[in-house]
Amino acid sequence: MQLRRPNVDDQATILEMIKEFEDQKSQHDGGFWNPREFSYSDWLQQNREYEMGINIPSQFVPSIQLVSFDDDNRAIGFLNLRLRLNDYLKQKGGHIGYSIRPTERGKGYAKEQLRQGLQLAKAKNITSVLLTCHKDNLASKKTILACGGRYEDTHDNVERYWIDLEG
Repeated sequence: MQLRRPNVDDQATILEMIKEFEDQKSQHDGGFWNPREFSYSDWLQQNREYEMGINIPSQFVPSIQLVSFDDDNRAIGFLNLRLRLNDYLKQKGGHIGYSIRPTERGKGYAKEQLRQGLQLAKAKNITSVLLTCHKDNLASKKTILACGGRYEDTHDNVERYWIDLEG
């Protein structure tokens, strides 16, 4: 599996993945779009701007939008790395949001995707990563723990975990 920034050549496979999330009414943490007004080229441009800290809505922070691809270059998941935290993200979002398309869940992709996302966080000088998940999301909890997550607390049904990257 490869985790990387999406590009223009990935349009067909990413649109197919977005359609799957929408058709199954599935949560898609780490991937952000408006299904009624989606333009792939505008989304790519927005991703570049958010990474540079340009044109970010006031409640957002600079972030890197990534997509994971299997060995056949099929899009299988989203990961969004927030380069800093605001008050909201400290409670409910954390540094990393991620999701795997519904038909590819349970195959170990989330763990590998998060592992690669943590490597990028470390490269961006983030030494301690906050991850959150809903207390009922056992798959996400297992993924976080498998990647070294240390439980901190639960507020409003959201569990918070820290992963130390200094070692």
